[in-house]
Amino acid sequence: MPSRLRVPRSLAAAAALVLGARTDAPAPLAPPAPTEAPSRQASAATPRHVLRLTGNAADLERQVAALGGAVTFRHAGARVAIVEGLSDEAARALAAVNGVGDVQPDVTVTLARPAGDAPVVPLDAAAGDVTIASQANPATAIRYSWQWNMRAIGAQHAWAAGKLGSPNVTVAILDTGIDYNSLDANGLVDLARSASFVPSDDALRAAFFPARHVSDDFNGHGTNVASQVSSMGVAHAGVTSRTRLMSVKVLGASGSGSIAGILQGVLYAADHGADVINMSLGTFSWKSGGGGPVVALFNQTFAYANRAGALVVVASGNDGMDLDRNLVPTDDGIVRVPSLYSLFCDSPHVVCVGASGPVTFTGPSDLYAAYSNFGRSAISLSAPGGNVGSATTAWPWGNGTVSWVWSMCPKSWLPNPATPNVRPCAGGGSVNGAVGTSQAAPHVAGLAALLIAERGRGNPAAIKAALMQSADDAGAPGMDAQFGHGRINVARALGL
Repeated sequence: MPSRLRVPRSLAAAAALVLGARTDAPAPLAPPAPTEAPSRQASAATPRHVLRLTGNAADLERQVAALGGAVTFRHAGARVAIVEGLSDEAARALAAVNGVGDVQPDVTVTLARPAGDAPVVPLDAAAGDVTIASQANPATAIRYSWQWNMRAIGAQHAWAAGKLGSPNVTVAILDTGIDYNSLDANGLVDLARSASFVPSDDALRAAFFPARHVSDDFNGHGTNVASQVSSMGVAHAGVTSRTRLMSVKVLGASGSGSIAGILQGVLYAADHGADVINMSLGTFSWKSGGGGPVVALFNQTFAYANRAGALVVVASGNDGMDLDRNLVPTDDGIVRVPSLYSLFCDSPHVVCVGASGPVTFTGPSDLYAAYSNFGRSAISLSAPGGNVGSATTAWPWGNGTVSWVWSMCPKSWLPNPATPNVRPCAGGGSVNGAVGTSQAAPHVAGLAALLIAERGRGNPAAIKAALMQSADDAGAPGMDAQFGHGRINVARALGL
């Protein structure tokens, strides 16, 4: 079970608590040469600040330079900028410049997983032909029998009706990257539009994976998340099998990233044609005081993504927290934090997803996951994220207490970045599982991609409404704190 939170007493402390139609197969997308692969964020070796702009700030670059810093990123549409090299005193001076609303120090965020990762399991080639993709019939994937999650949302009925998604629809995965040529992802990840905003991974890549794209996954989290959205159906099925994926790395091998990197990742995805942006991550800020400007930064950023036509899907978080009353389970009991603001469930335009899952393989799948954050004011929908039982029971993969959500195990996964020569999945023939609201969110992103393929691009509000109107009322009658508008139903959403 997840460890209990320590109540944050500063913005930096709060940010450290991260939640974590076409009939032929699309042609594989070859990566550019490693030297050409985009890496969009400067080194974190110098102080970095994030700016919310209120006007044109036409002379910003010169004024920042005069204060000893440099503007390394600026987005006119979202009115966001990133500056490096400023002292605290210089940052305060910059905040007084005309057109600059707020100047905030960048902070690090880190994934928190409620039950860790499942043991690595060989795929077992004897169970099926690993050279055959099952895009046309994902239910024939080698380990589909393990996927209680896809059956829980009726995805198999959509596949049987030929609803497999479209390569003209793109879901951006803002995460730790994707193992882009794994058995289940090969040909689905558009590497020409994939990017990294995690400079800390550059040294690992240069030393151990120089031939790999900058958006490769050294952590495993992003590959699992992406697989739930779209998969070639060799080992496991995704909600779709033809949707394009964009790997936007905002978290590194250790599961850590920065607020600046996440902001850049959202804007990059929106500007490069993402129809859906999946964010299986999150953090907390304050509604007032020092955190108010961070809230405003993300509100501006999500509003821009919405105007660009992208639906943002976020995970609710794994803290068992009441987001209505800001009741935080801690090691010392339940504590109320009145001004706590959930980034990103409290943000406008987003779809916030809670998790559910069975505690036995043959038991009901719509059991609310105790680790999942909840609240009528925050949760839009629920989806399969896995659950943690109190007793060991039999599962297709063996005895255990957890209803894992499975995927291919990434070849470049580093269980401990301090010992990068240890790579248990280097052969590319293993699978592993995860559990959390991180796994729930991409099921919703996958369904959104199916709806966009049916209804057209560029109307995220209509897709959000369709998701909520078609959900199964899985919790208390009507909208409730745990399931929101309900657990998604793929078949019903598509009118099947």
